[in-house]
Amino acid sequence: MRRARSSAVLAMLLAGAIGVIASTQTWIDVTLDDGAQQTLAVPGAEALPVLTPLSLAALALGAALSIVGPVLRYVFGALGVLIAAFVGFGTVQILVATPVSATAATVTDATGISGTDAVASLVSDMSLTPWPSVTLVAQIVLLAASLFTLVTARRWVSGASRKYRTTTEAGAETGRPHDAIDSWDDLSRGDDPTA
Repeated sequence: MRRARSSAVLAMLLAGAIGVIASTQTWIDVTLDDGAQQTLAVPGAEALPVLTPLSLAALALGAALSIVGPVLRYVFGALGVLIAAFVGFGTVQILVATPVSATAATVTDATGISGTDAVASLVSDMSLTPWPSVTLVAQIVLLAASLFTLVTARRWVSGASRKYRTTTEAGAETGRPHDAIDSWDDLSRGDDPTA
């Protein structure tokens, strides 16, 4: 099941990387009703503040998943499900409703006006870019990888490969071949190894 682990790790890393990239890209273009019809670009990190930290967490989970034991695989799989659900839910809200609150930080930085009602009165139009949809797809990938981890983690190959095991471990598995050499030395000296 080495391929299963590789697939889960790569999918988590990919989803986390897309989330981090998406957090720096424009999610919403906001047009202000301020006479000049100023347009502001709202990045993913401001539209959905949890996007950056949770995407970094998904990257860390993917990287660590390749080396952890069976118990932590289940823990990481469960954490991946939670991250995907949380970010996915927030992204769906933006895709479906495009709430003014998602643009509030950017509008406040540009105008100095704060408060949801005050910001809403300034906004004349909002349009989404493709990045929220890309992020949602990434969260679906993360969710699938996390569920796959939970289902298959028990069957993953664990531990170091045979060539990296210590001599003591190898000897224990093969019946300690040096014992046979000791017996040959005993015979050559005339000792009875069965005594």
